[in-house]
Amino acid sequence: MSTSKTPTASGGHSRAYALMASGTLVSRILGFVRTALLAVAIGSITTVADVFEKANIIPTIIFMLLAGGIFNVVLVPQLIKASKKADRGSDYTSRLITLTVVVMAGFAVLLTLLAGPIITLLTKGWTPSMLALGTAFAYWSLPQVFFYGVYAVVGQVLNAHGRFGAYMWAPVVNNVVQIAVIGTYMALFGAYGGTDDPFASWTRQQTLLLAGGSTLGIALQALVLFLPLARMGLHIRPRFGWRGMGLRHVGRLAVWTLVSMTVGNVASLAYARLVSSATPARAALDSGGASVAGEYALNTSQLITVLPHSIFALSLATVLFNELSRSFADGDREAIGPLLSRGLRTTAVPVVFASVAFIVLAGPVGRIFGGTGSTAAAAGAAIGQLVVLTALGLPFKSIHFFLIRVFFAEEDTKTPMLIQTTIAAVGLAAAYTMAAFLPATRIAVGIALLYGLTNVLSAVLAHVLVVRRYGDYGTSEVAGTYIRIGWMAAAAGAVGAAVLWLMGGYSDGYPWDGIPNAVVSIAVVGSVMLVVFLLLLRAARLPELEEFLGPLARRIPDLGRLSRR
Repeated sequence: MSTSKTPTASGGHSRAYALMASGTLVSRILGFVRTALLAVAIGSITTVADVFEKANIIPTIIFMLLAGGIFNVVLVPQLIKASKKADRGSDYTSRLITLTVVVMAGFAVLLTLLAGPIITLLTKGWTPSMLALGTAFAYWSLPQVFFYGVYAVVGQVLNAHGRFGAYMWAPVVNNVVQIAVIGTYMALFGAYGGTDDPFASWTRQQTLLLAGGSTLGIALQALVLFLPLARMGLHIRPRFGWRGMGLRHVGRLAVWTLVSMTVGNVASLAYARLVSSATPARAALDSGGASVAGEYALNTSQLITVLPHSIFALSLATVLFNELSRSFADGDREAIGPLLSRGLRTTAVPVVFASVAFIVLAGPVGRIFGGTGSTAAAAGAAIGQLVVLTALGLPFKSIHFFLIRVFFAEEDTKTPMLIQTTIAAVGLAAAYTMAAFLPATRIAVGIALLYGLTNVLSAVLAHVLVVRRYGDYGTSEVAGTYIRIGWMAAAAGAVGAAVLWLMGGYSDGYPWDGIPNAVVSIAVVGSVMLVVFLLLLRAARLPELEEFLGPLARRIPDLGRLSRR
């Protein structure tokens, strides 16, 4: 029986994985364009950039709390069970979406009314004028919470029914809208020149366009998911009777998940509060402020380095999570180890290479997001420094993500909570100790390093607990794969660094002369590194290369020949 099902399942997983990864890739590329354009419009290391980032990141963190916790890992198993009923889960889904709309609408209204106190609470050392602008941005940004909630629930309904692509492609709509908004902003108000911070002359019209346009993009991202939902034929309609939905069972699961995600996101907000002190410290400097990274620069570095995780680890883990859930539901615990091992080894190919590539190309990458003003090169160098530090922990971030999915698949939310709480406690203790000794102008650098260290710690802790409960999942084989791939990525990185050095990448040369130059440098050096890396993998006959390239190799014959051993 298992033999007959394997090809179909494998093909389905490959198609779903490729569709999700492609959607995430397109969305992230457009997100990069949006972030780079925003730096051109208002600067990347400026007061306005940090203030806007503070107000705009709060709804995103709340979304991570919901989507990463209750919605993704608690509701998916319930939706899968409901989809097996005679009505394909129509009644359950209708009630769930109605409940989401009601609760998230009330939550969004409450948060918006508290915009001022929230901004005050989450900043450190800000002046009254900074707080006033932050509050104005927050009034327009906090309604995003409602649309994020709708997007998360409807997306998980689609995922539970095997429609993985729409959830990953919907953010493309958001990024297209925001790119158009920023383009309109620059047409009306011009680009940041790098001489004076636009904070002193900021207007209400600029606030409305940037923050309101950002919320419009998130709204359309959520609403567009109702199109594939309608095509599923579930006949979704408002249903207000929520008794009998199993919410008590979900609530018991959600308690630990909510605690876990709350602890994690409160820690993120605390880190951001510490980093916010860099904004007034920079403003107090007579010169050299362009090299003082703040919250916008730190979040941009994370946006950059999380790309491989989002494309490969997140997409593959989303597909495998449903299979893990079904394995537990069927009592097939023997399938857990091989699934986990395969997922970890497959993602090692892109994630380890990306970590090395980010370290080598940190300068040109930072330059892309440094803007076009007179201080763009200094701002790019500051962002590049953060890219190096955040890239160090990238493989461990993906490892941790895969490992804790096993607990969620078994509907154990308490263990991930214990892991998250431990990491948050250690991280916050280290962050506040660091803040006591580091000047505010260097706090973003310290927090970036801390992010990498906590990723390592979380992966180690999750590994210990997984092995203790489910047994060894092939740890030595997984570790050996990462080590072998790591050496090959390092060799490719050495070749890439030599090429970048010849281009003047380490001496204020060609890659630093503008955004187009930085893009060309990344394309040239990145291509050289990738070719060397793939050739080394092929020479070593690593099966993970074929596993990773499998979905694409079926469509691109040359890739199939490259991965063939």
